[in-house]
Amino acid sequence: MKYNLIVVLIGFLILTSCSTRKEIVYFQGSEKLENMKSLMEFEPVFEVNDILHVKVSSLNEEVVAPFQMTTGGQSQGGGGQQNPSLMGYMVDVDGNIQFPVLGKVPAAGRSRSELESYLTEEIKTYVTDPVVAVRLLNFRVVVLGETGESVVQVENERISVPELLATVGGITYDGMRDNILIIREVDGVKTIGRVDMTSTDVFSNPFYYLKQNDIVYVEPTLRKVKSAGFITSYTGLLSLGTTIFSLIILFTR
Repeated sequence: MKYNLIVVLIGFLILTSCSTRKEIVYFQGSEKLENMKSLMEFEPVFEVNDILHVKVSSLNEEVVAPFQMTTGGQSQGGGGQQNPSLMGYMVDVDGNIQFPVLGKVPAAGRSRSELESYLTEEIKTYVTDPVVAVRLLNFRVVVLGETGESVVQVENERISVPELLATVGGITYDGMRDNILIIREVDGVKTIGRVDMTSTDVFSNPFYYLKQNDIVYVEPTLRKVKSAGFITSYTGLLSLGTTIFSLIILFTR
């Protein structure tokens, strides 16, 4: 009897200390990716408190000088290598930016291309050939949990969940790859999404591309949660098993 108990205890410890392929491997069933259509091009939509850099150019740079941030008293900040908030236009609580010559320009709820088109048409009243380029300066994503925790600054205004995880060093063995939590704010309302990195379905997930100010949380596995306690940790289980085994021998002699 005691030998059977030893075998059971050893087997239990081995099983509880091992991870399965399903828990660890990314993009399982990768054959499904063959001929899969990519998601449409992602473009961030501007929100309140976003900071935008707007550059207006023309064949004649003198005629667009009034529309440059570094000229005129209507600009919001100076040039040079300063804080980004001092180099761009902040979207106010009403969703507008204060733009030279034009005054209030509605920006919240518009994508980069939409705002560029709007500004181009407005500036054409004063300039025949304006070229407008808009860039979001404060695109960042917060990463927490079983990863390299970090605040990631995104320079090209687009980042996917796999790219983010690669940036912070991936998910540890104690992190849940199949249930990554994403907290997002849309129009002042919090919303959540889940992403499964073990499945190729991640590529069609609406949360595949991250938005500015998203919070990504990689939850710990049940094994990691249990290891926080004595009784349910591996050491605790071994000690408990040894005690039970000793008691059985004591009372069966």
